Amino acid sequence: MAQAQSKQAKHKEPEYNAADLTVLEGLDAVRKRPGMYIGTTDTQGLMHCLWEIIDNSVDEALAGACDRITVTLHRDGSITVEDNGRGIPVDVEPKTGLSGVEVVLTKLHAGGKFGNSAYNAVGGLHGVGSSVVNALSTRLDVEVDRDGKTYRMEFHQGHPGVYTDADPEAPSPDSPFKKTRKGRPTQLRVVGTYRGKHTGTRIRYWSDPEIFNDTARFQYDQLIDRVRQTTFLVPGLRIIVIDENVDPTGDVAKDDRLEVDGDATPTLAAQAIEATEGEQDAADAANANADVSAGDADAEADASADAQDVADADGVDAPQQADAAVAPHPRVQEFLHEGGVVDFVDFLSHGAPVCDVWHVHGEDTYEEETQAVDASGDLHATMVTRTCGVDIAFRWVDDYDTTIRSFVNVVETPGGGMHLDGFLNSLVKQVRKYVEANARKLKVNLKDSSTKVERDDVTTGLVAVVTVRIAEPQFQGQVKDALGTAQVKPIITRMCDEQIGQMLSGSKRGYKEQSSRVLEKIAGEMHARIQARKTKEVTRRKNALESASMPSKLSDCQPGNDDIAELFIVEGDSALGTAKAARNSMFQALLPIRGKILNVQKASTAQILANKECSAIIQVVGAGSGATFDITQARYNKVIMMTDADVDGAHIRTLLLTLFYRYMRPLVQAGHVYAAVPPLHRIALAGRHKGEFVYTYSEEELQTKLEDLRRKGIDFNPDVQRYKGLGEMDADQLADTTMDPRTRTLRRIRLEDAARASQVFELLMGDDVPPRRRFIIDNAEDFDRSNIDA
Repeated sequence: MAQAQSKQAKHKEPEYNAADLTVLEGLDAVRKRPGMYIGTTDTQGLMHCLWEIIDNSVDEALAGACDRITVTLHRDGSITVEDNGRGIPVDVEPKTGLSGVEVVLTKLHAGGKFGNSAYNAVGGLHGVGSSVVNALSTRLDVEVDRDGKTYRMEFHQGHPGVYTDADPEAPSPDSPFKKTRKGRPTQLRVVGTYRGKHTGTRIRYWSDPEIFNDTARFQYDQLIDRVRQTTFLVPGLRIIVIDENVDPTGDVAKDDRLEVDGDATPTLAAQAIEATEGEQDAADAANANADVSAGDADAEADASADAQDVADADGVDAPQQADAAVAPHPRVQEFLHEGGVVDFVDFLSHGAPVCDVWHVHGEDTYEEETQAVDASGDLHATMVTRTCGVDIAFRWVDDYDTTIRSFVNVVETPGGGMHLDGFLNSLVKQVRKYVEANARKLKVNLKDSSTKVERDDVTTGLVAVVTVRIAEPQFQGQVKDALGTAQVKPIITRMCDEQIGQMLSGSKRGYKEQSSRVLEKIAGEMHARIQARKTKEVTRRKNALESASMPSKLSDCQPGNDDIAELFIVEGDSALGTAKAARNSMFQALLPIRGKILNVQKASTAQILANKECSAIIQVVGAGSGATFDITQARYNKVIMMTDADVDGAHIRTLLLTLFYRYMRPLVQAGHVYAAVPPLHRIALAGRHKGEFVYTYSEEELQTKLEDLRRKGIDFNPDVQRYKGLGEMDADQLADTTMDPRTRTLRRIRLEDAARASQVFELLMGDDVPPRRRFIIDNAEDFDRSNIDA
C-alpha cells in the first residue's frame, strides 16, 4: 500500500496556481519578446529601430511642420535623429499625469496618431515605435525645443531617470544612472533656453547588446537608400546624414559612387563589362598582350588569372578586396528632391526609355468604420470619411527587368497590397483593351487564344512608384509589409482606368506617339514569350540525336559533359573546318555564323526572332531569351566567341555581346560568356631555337617582340606569318593558341554595373547617332585597339 502511494506521488501533476502567473508591465514585455515588435533581433531589427525614430520625424514633415531632419552616426555606436518639427508635447497628459515626452517614450499604444487632429497621413500608426526603441536601448536621451526652452529626459532600458555623465559632451550608457521610483512621474529638466520660434526634437539612443544578437550590424547603405527614397516621397524635405566615423579632415580616400549633393544622381564609375580571366599560364608571348580590363585598368591575362585564383581561394572577389581599403562614403550626405515620384521613377530607370514618365494622381474619399476615443476615453465604433491621395509615376524602358516600388505614406510595402493590386490590375486591363483595338497594326491574331497579353508582358521593362496617402492605414503586422485597407483598391482602379486609358488611347495631348511605342513593346514581349516557349519546347534535349530541330551547321559535343561543355561561336565556314580538326569533340561544340549578325540594339523582337543567326544562337544555347531566360536550362557551361583577330572580328564580338546582354543577360552575369584570344602573327625561330614559335596579337607587339629577339641575338625567320583569319591557321596552331584549355587564353566577360552597361550599349549600338558621333570624335585621339574588348 505504501509503495502504491509512493508511486502515485511520483506521477502527481505539478500544481498550477495564480502564483505561477507572470505579469509583465510596461516595456518589460517588449524586452521579453522583442521579435513581436521589430521582427527580428539581427540586422533587420536593428535597422527597424532606426526607421521607427526617423519615421516619427518624417510624420512631422507630412503634417507640414518639419522640413529638415539630421541623422548623426556617432563614434560610440549611438545614433541621433533631430528634426525641426513641433517637438514632442511637454505638458502633462491628463489621464496618466505624465509629461507628453514620458508618455510617448514609455507607454505602448500611446501617441498623437490615433486621432485626426495632429496627424493625417503618417507612417507610424501603432504608437509603439518610440517606446519600443526606448525599451530595446541601453540608453536613450531626448531633448525637446518648445516655448523658448529646451527640455531633457533620459532613460535606461526604457525606465526613466537621470544619468550623471563625467563629461556632458560625451554621454555614455555606462555612466551612473538614478532610476525614477516606480509610479512617480519624471520631471522634465529644463537644460537651456533660446530665442526665436523654432521647435524640434532630438533623440539619441544606444542599442542594447543584450537584445540584439552577434550578427546584428548597422547597414549604412540601407540608411542612405531609405533617406533618399524618403526625400523623393516627401518633396521639399531635406535630410542630412552625418557619419562621425569618417575623418572630418577629408584625408580618407573617397568613393566616386556617392556625391554629397543630394540633388545629384549617384553614379557608379566602374565600367560595365570586364574581361577578367586568363584560364592558363600560356607562353610568355601568348600572354604578352592578353589585356584584361577592370573598368579603366588593364592587366595581363595570366596576372588576372592568378588574382582570380587567390580570390576564389579566399572566397572573395578580387575587386572587393581592392575596395576594402577605400572609404565607402563621405562624412556628410544631404538629400533634397522637389520632383516627387516622377523624379523617383527617373532615378530608378536604367536603359533607354520607351516613353516619358507617366503620372497618375488625384484624391477620392471612402467610408470606413473605426474605433474612436470619446471624451471619457472609451472606444466606440464610428463611421468616418477618409481621404485617399494617389500619386503614381511609371514608365517603360527598353529592357526586360521590372522595378516596382510601393509605399503607403512614406512606409515602403515590399509585399505590395491593395494599392499595388489596383494599379497593376488597371494597367493590364487597359493595355489589353488597346492592344486588341490596335491588333492589326501590332500583328496580334485575336482568333488565337494563346496571343493574349499577360501581366508579365506588361511589367517587362516597367519602372513604377505607387504611393497612397491615407489616415490610419491597415498594415499586415508591425513591420508594415503590405497594405490591407481594401477601400483603396477600387479608388486606384477607377483613377488609373481613366487616366491610363487617356494615355494609351493617345487622347491626352502628347501621348499618341508614346502610347504607340509602349503598345509595340508590350506586343513584342508577348510575341517573344510565345516564341520563346515554343523554342524551349523544341530545343531541350540531352544530345544532338534527340533534337532534329537544331541548326544543321551545329557540330555538337558528346552528351554527358554538361558541367564542362563549351560552345564556340565561330566566324565563317572556313574557320569552322579548322576548328573541327582542332577541337576536343568530347566537350567542345561549334556553331558557325556568317559574318556580322543583326544589331539587336536597333532591332525589334520580331526581327530578332526572324533572323537566322540570332535565333540559331538562342536555340542552341537552349535556355530561352529575355524575361523567360532560365540559366539552369543552358546546354553549355561556357559560350566562347571565336572571331578573327582584327577590327571586323572585334565588331562581330560586339554584336554577339549585344545579343547576349539584351536577351541572355543572366549568362553574362554568371560569367559564362568568353572571348577567345587568337593570335595575329606567328614568328618562326631559327638556329638553336628552330622548331619553336612565338605568337603576337597586334602590330605593336610584333615590332616590340622582333626588336627583343634581335637584342637577345635569337635568330628567326624574317618571313613572319600573318593570319588574315582563323581559317588560315593549322589545326594544331588553332588548338594550341585558342582552343586547348591547357594552353589557350580566354577573356571572361563580366557584368559589373547593369546601368552603366545599358548606357554603353545604347550609346555604341543604339538608334541615336549624334551622341555616338560625338563620342567617337571626342575619343579618337586616345583610341587604343587593345581596349576594344575592355
